[in-house]
Amino acid sequence: MRALLVLIGLAALVVVGLMSFGLLTFNGTAGSLPTVKLEGGSAPKVKADMATISVGTENKTIEVPTVGTTQKTITVPTVKMNTPSSNSAAPAQ
Repeated sequence: MRALLVLIGLAALVVVGLMSFGLLTFNGTAGSLPTVKLEGGSAPKVKADMATISVGTENKTIEVPTVGTTQKTITVPTVKMNTPSSNSAAPAQ
């Protein structure tokens, strides 16, 4: 992708250089837009049969599980860090 962009950039520099030395010129004439006439025709007709959807609520009795918690004592890993301000050792020299 970069190589393509470099080639486009180099081509643009070559064109600008040729134009600045007068070796390349562009001559053109003014153009005009074409005229278009639309006559007749009709839009397509489409008939679609759609399903009907009704949204509502109803009451039902269902079983709902209950979740409980208990407290247990377990061993967990800990990490302690002594910062330089709380470290009582003398600084290294």
